[in-house]
Amino acid sequence: MGGVITSLASSLVFGLSWCFCTAAGSICGAACGNDKPSTTAPSATSGRKRSAFLFVISIGLSFAFQYGVSRALGPNSNALTSIPYAGPYLVSAWTSGCSYDSNDMELEEVCRQNNGVYRVSACTWLFFTILAVAAKCKPSFNREVWPAKYVLFLFLVTASAFIPNTPLFSPIYLQFSRVCAAIFVILQQLIYIDIGYDWNDSWVTKANEAEAEELGSGKKWLAAILITCGILFSAMITGVALLFKYFGGCTTNKVFISFTLILSIIATIVQLLGEEASLLTSAIISVYATYLCYSSVSSNSDPLCNPYYEQSDALNIAFGVGLTLISLAWTGFSWTASQTLSNENANVNESSPLRESEGETKVTGLVTSADTATGNHDDETDEVNSATGVTWKLNAILAFLAAWYAMVLTGWGSIAHSGNEANPTASLVSMWIIIGSQWLVFTLYIWSLAAPRLFPDRDFS
Repeated sequence: MGGVITSLASSLVFGLSWCFCTAAGSICGAACGNDKPSTTAPSATSGRKRSAFLFVISIGLSFAFQYGVSRALGPNSNALTSIPYAGPYLVSAWTSGCSYDSNDMELEEVCRQNNGVYRVSACTWLFFTILAVAAKCKPSFNREVWPAKYVLFLFLVTASAFIPNTPLFSPIYLQFSRVCAAIFVILQQLIYIDIGYDWNDSWVTKANEAEAEELGSGKKWLAAILITCGILFSAMITGVALLFKYFGGCTTNKVFISFTLILSIIATIVQLLGEEASLLTSAIISVYATYLCYSSVSSNSDPLCNPYYEQSDALNIAFGVGLTLISLAWTGFSWTASQTLSNENANVNESSPLRESEGETKVTGLVTSADTATGNHDDETDEVNSATGVTWKLNAILAFLAAWYAMVLTGWGSIAHSGNEANPTASLVSMWIIIGSQWLVFTLYIWSLAAPRLFPDRDFS
């Protein structure tokens, strides 16, 4: 019997080794091969959907490690601990650094869960960082050999399960991801303010262009702006009312919700008293601030403030995990499509596909014999290369997102009685980080309105 098990184990190891080597060889071949321009123009955001899908897989694996593997390696479980040789080693790796003087089993479980998230997040950060470097050196690499990339990523995550918690994951990666996540939070607020300005400018420009073509035709765009403002402000007021109704059970939440309403009104009044920004920008910022307020109060781990925190039935668990997964996945996918982060001002003009809203838009100008004969081949090749040359940024963004979601799922690395399957992001640290980011976005927006008036001699355009 022992010989049969040994034979099966050897076959499994051989098969996995062959799969790993084949995938590694494919990736090395793609990264080191010739980067010849293709006569078929690539997508401007080539590989974005595949990258985002790998990011979604990463989030799913984080939940599996956090609430599945960590508990299977607990002292009261024999699910994985009974595996010969590997079982005791896994238990030792996952429990290192998780011993407390009080012998609090719940805190030790939270520690194992957090380190499970760090494992997947660290692998994801490393993977996308390597892809960013490779895509910077060879732009077309981001659209090549994706099956091999998925295989190597899964191998990397599996191997991380055998690495002890200390010191690589905690405290080294914990502190590193805190810094990356803080940078991302600040950048996130700047991007959303920029989105508000760009949205209004885009519709005003379209109104002016329509008015120039036909007198009175631009009014439809101005009407669209007003209707959108009405919808957004109505959504903000409704959201604030619902927050008071369902999360107004304690003073902390009431202060947060009240500040959201007051700061939204102040920002709108300051905007209306000047020529900077627009009502649409204020409406977008107000709705976004209301969403941040909801995220903050729903992360409150005090049952008196958050009546849904301790509801751990199957439906709430599915809803909590599903909502968190969708939120994180959408953040990852939408951020890789951000025009602000993916635009190459130096190489891509206003008509470039990178200014388009959808990644499926193709780069114009295929190489033809006529173009080659007239000497336009190099121009078209440069356009293709400039479009794919920004793909490294997509991977860099996802690397920052990997560090950020690790902090979201672990309450910024706090080891406390907080967070469960029904409310994975609940913790007092997360609550204050989120509400702090809301105050930051209001501060930045109001400053963008007030600075031109306070310093009229400076150019803030």
